Amino acid sequence: MPDILTTCVYCGCGCGLYLHEENGRITGSTPSREHPISRGNLCVKGWHLHEFIHSAERLTQPLIRKNGVLTPSSWDEALDLTATELLRIKENTGDQGLGVMASAKCTNEENYLLQKFTRAVLKTNNIDHCARL
Repeated sequence: MPDILTTCVYCGCGCGLYLHEENGRITGSTPSREHPISRGNLCVKGWHLHEFIHSAERLTQPLIRKNGVLTPSSWDEALDLTATELLRIKENTGDQGLGVMASAKCTNEENYLLQKFTRAVLKTNNIDHCARL
């Protein structure tokens, strides 16, 4: 399999890099020389981006707390519970009961979509970003 061009997830800069695959496993990363942001460079996080992909500690499915214990669930069950709880909180507290934290591990486009979702769907302006703290 050829190298996979992707975007680094560690900050909002959006550096371009290649992930290297050997025998079905991602084994390394290198910068894209042609990418307009990274221009052939990566920070230390970008160079080690591949290390979390095959981590035994990485979550691979949603977990729902049932009787105080985190239990694996389906995506449909997790999303239904999330929607139900968001609606319940909104009905009980209005637009002040919900808040959203954006992530430095998302691209600028993903954070833009999150703020649109927060304002247009959740109907609250309570959104912040960890980089501002």
